[in-house]
Amino acid sequence: MDNLCHTLVGAALGEAGLKRRTRFGNAVLMIAANLPDVDVLVFATSIPAVSFRRGWTHGIAAQLVLPLLLTAATVAVDRLRPLKDEDLSVEPPPRLSVPWVLLLSFIGVYSHVFLDYLNNYGVRLLAPLDWRWFYGDAVFIVDPWLWLSLGAGTWLSWRRGDPAPARGALAFASAYTIVMLLSANAARDEVIRSWEDARGAAPRALMVGPRLFTPFSRDVIVDAGDHYEIGTFSWSGPSLTFGTERIPKNDAPAAARAARATPLVRAFLTWSRFPFWTLEPDSEGTRVTVGDMRFAGFGATRIAGNRARFAATVTVAATQDP
Repeated sequence: MDNLCHTLVGAALGEAGLKRRTRFGNAVLMIAANLPDVDVLVFATSIPAVSFRRGWTHGIAAQLVLPLLLTAATVAVDRLRPLKDEDLSVEPPPRLSVPWVLLLSFIGVYSHVFLDYLNNYGVRLLAPLDWRWFYGDAVFIVDPWLWLSLGAGTWLSWRRGDPAPARGALAFASAYTIVMLLSANAARDEVIRSWEDARGAAPRALMVGPRLFTPFSRDVIVDAGDHYEIGTFSWSGPSLTFGTERIPKNDAPAAARAARATPLVRAFLTWSRFPFWTLEPDSEGTRVTVGDMRFAGFGATRIAGNRARFAATVTVAATQDP
């Protein structure tokens, strides 16, 4: 999920009452809810971002270590900035409770990992023990309904000094998430059944992913072997429609095979779920671009306009297919 959503979850948990458990309670929750995204620093390096993101800092090892590091940092800040007498004169703030800081740190970090699992970008939950990607395909990576509910509940609780609105917002967000997960699984089963009825065999792979603003309809990508087919699933009916366009993977040419050996493309493919290739003549050989259907705007013609982090381009020497 986006960092605004992560921050709102931390803030809502704080306003729901957890911020009163320890000094810095609100800050700990909001920082912890964003802490796994420290891996965005990779954008300042030459490491391909998509091959690194949502791995080391999101996996099982980081889930255990990051809360400990945040707790240690919070204790250090508390010692550097102890409560003063004037802080205790009007409305005494809570003193630092190390067990509560540790618990809130775990809550924030795990909320982040769970929210990242919900979308179709993926997260490597078991890193570094296992580098598989896990996809919830349930909630769009930027979800305005979560923004609105969590933002309104947090603001009302802060304004009124009453935890009830924040608790209500968290209850709504939890129920919404559960419904979206159940809907995603049911929609996937419907698409598989329809595909098997029409084609006589299960698809090699597929995604029935969330769409922005429209929780009752979903984008469908089906791996049909040498090409992808794309469509839309809607719960009104329910109905499943596929377009006429078939997007070839185009991964068999020698130039595409040669590009796979380059570090940039190899790194991109560690993240890509539905890769497809475009090849263009170049003065130095063949210009090879690999994109991912999830972020291609659904159509091979869109690959040239993709942002760099969702496509990888290399030039390989002229090759001939056998």
